[in-house]
Amino acid sequence: MNKKEILKLAKGFRGRAKNCIRIARERVEKALQYSYRDRRNKKRDMRSLWVQRINAATRQHGVNYGNFMHGLMVENIQLNRKVLSELSMHEPYSFKTLVDISRNAFHGNKNVVLPPRKADVSINV
Repeated sequence: MNKKEILKLAKGFRGRAKNCIRIARERVEKALQYSYRDRRNKKRDMRSLWVQRINAATRQHGVNYGNFMHGLMVENIQLNRKVLSELSMHEPYSFKTLVDISRNAFHGNKNVVLPPRKADVSINV
């Protein structure tokens, strides 16, 4: 890259990294390395977030994430984790039907008991 391109990419950097070509070249190179790495890490982080959301939603219905996904696989329901995560947040009734389908498809889901609900306990002092 020539000097003009490097200084254009270094716009907004702090100190001499924005106008001294030698320092700017090093900082721009490192910034491009970080952006390359983090474009891949972003995909990893989003998938992890989707799995956490699905797991939280399935546990409300008494099924864990692994058994839920296995039940969907057995029933040949091909929804990806992004869509399942969105369903769990925005369409809870539709997600509950998927949990029920998964529970009926995989015998490991039937033995799971729902977590006990916390009763409202009022203490008068």
